[in-house]
Amino acid sequence: ARCQCKVVPRERTNCGYPGISAAECRKIGCCFNASVPSVPWCYSPKQKKVKKVCPNDPYTRINCGYPGIKPRECTKKGCCFRAHPAGVPWCFYHRVIEE
Repeated sequence: ARCQCKVVPRERTNCGYPGISAAECRKIGCCFNASVPSVPWCYSPKQKKVKKVCPNDPYTRINCGYPGIKPRECTKKGCCFRAHPAGVPWCFYHRVIEE
C-alpha cells in the first residue's frame, strides 16, 4: 500500500494531531512524510480505486434484507439480489474489491 502515500504535499489531508510521531501516525493507518515543511506530515492515504461487485460465492453473502424481501426493495437499498440457492441470503451486500 506504499503507493497510496504518494500524495503531492499541497493535496495532503491532515490525519492525526500536531506533533504526532511517525509510528503513531502509521498505527492509525495514515502516511508519514516529514520531508516538506509547513504541510501535514501525517496525512490520509489516497483512496484506493475500488469497485463494488456482487460476491460469487453464495456462502460468503452478508444479509442485506429480510426474509421475503422483493428484488426491487433489495436493489433500492443498494444491495445485490439473487434468488438462489436456498438457505442463503438472496438480498446481500456488495463486496468492495481493489481495482
